[in-house]
Amino acid sequence: MNSHQAVADGPLRVGITGVGSCLPEQVVDSEELRLRVVAGSGMALPAGVFERATGILTRRAVRPGEYASTLAVGAARRALHRAGLEPADIDLLVFASATRDMVEPATAHIVQAELGSRAHALDVTNACNSFVNGVDLARTMILAGRARRALVVTGETPSRAVRHDPADPAQFRDGFAGYTFGDAGAAVVLETVERGGILDVDSETHSEHWPVGGIFGGGSRHPRGDEHTYFQGDGSELREVFEKVGTSVIDRMRHRTGLDWRHFRYVLVHQVTVPYLRRFVEITGVPEDRLVVTVPELGNIASATLGVQLDRVQGDLRSGDRVLFVGLGGGVSLMTMVWEKA
Repeated sequence: MNSHQAVADGPLRVGITGVGSCLPEQVVDSEELRLRVVAGSGMALPAGVFERATGILTRRAVRPGEYASTLAVGAARRALHRAGLEPADIDLLVFASATRDMVEPATAHIVQAELGSRAHALDVTNACNSFVNGVDLARTMILAGRARRALVVTGETPSRAVRHDPADPAQFRDGFAGYTFGDAGAAVVLETVERGGILDVDSETHSEHWPVGGIFGGGSRHPRGDEHTYFQGDGSELREVFEKVGTSVIDRMRHRTGLDWRHFRYVLVHQVTVPYLRRFVEITGVPEDRLVVTVPELGNIASATLGVQLDRVQGDLRSGDRVLFVGLGGGVSLMTMVWEKA
């Protein structure tokens, strides 16, 4: 299944007017993580195993008392400040994340209570595509006249779904993808703009692959029990699925919009490991100087990836610069979004 929407020329355009991110202070390097797993499991893991397999040197991790909402609030305050707005100026707040503070209520309410805003608040979740989905939903609601200014936030704490004491090598392999995880938050403000804005959105969904990987606890299938609160999945199988799906969503975007790599100042892509990013470059042909590489330093920060990358380059962008967002998420879904700075 695929869907797309190219935003037609007209008086109403929606753009990003403020960007923010938030990283936990605690840094965990790959050797520290290996030693923790060795201590918890008793397995003999060779030095450098995580770094060699993933290319990840460090990642950030929340401390006790820090939550997904903590990171979302930190990022939200920065985004609002850069947009020159106060929390009361927002009439739609979307918390869009693969992780959340609790099953119920929506984490958006926790974020809103901390900010002191009074907006319509709701959660959106779709694995690592959650944030792009949230931006697309907020944009659509503004175009429909249901909101004037939206704040889309994510707070990702997948480090809490990492198994540090696997019982045996099989359990270690089943949860290996979790050792790529890092924590982060990101936020954007959306409102109408006179020029530029979000020009095109496309998505493709292959839901038959949903069992390949995930955190399967907390819902009606597995409401209780620690076993289902850890990430489970085969990272190589996930990679095979994305390669099988191919580049069709990117190819459609380029054909429909007439834009090529040279038309983008940056290409922001979800990053799982360094080898996976290299494979993405090989398959798509995107020039490496268009990428914002975060995975060696931050690991896989789930749906916060694209927001953190955007925050890192937002100061370099000038009016008319275009940015391509490429989202990859378990489920499985792929997304592209073209944004032009006003």
